[in-house]
Amino acid sequence: MLVLITYDVNTETEAGKKRLRKVAKICVNYGQRVQNSVFECVMDPALCCTVKHKLEQVINPEKDSLRFYYLGDHYRTKIEHFGAKPTFNLEDPLIV
Repeated sequence: MLVLITYDVNTETEAGKKRLRKVAKICVNYGQRVQNSVFECVMDPALCCTVKHKLEQVINPEKDSLRFYYLGDHYRTKIEHFGAKPTFNLEDPLIV
């Protein structure tokens, strides 16, 4: 399923900046960055729970926020893209 992960981390302190880097690093391991704090991730429910747990361990719930949008398996008809940053099919093989 496609899960959209968004976050807002308070960066007024050095600790906040460190949390922001950690959250971004976790998300980049599981999906494609589509905006500064927005990632599209194709994952099964078990992996989603794992990622959610990792992120919850990093953020400060009193200052930061996480959002998970579950777009399901038929997400291609639910997404429209305009402008810069062309995307690729998240389920295609990635050749590095």
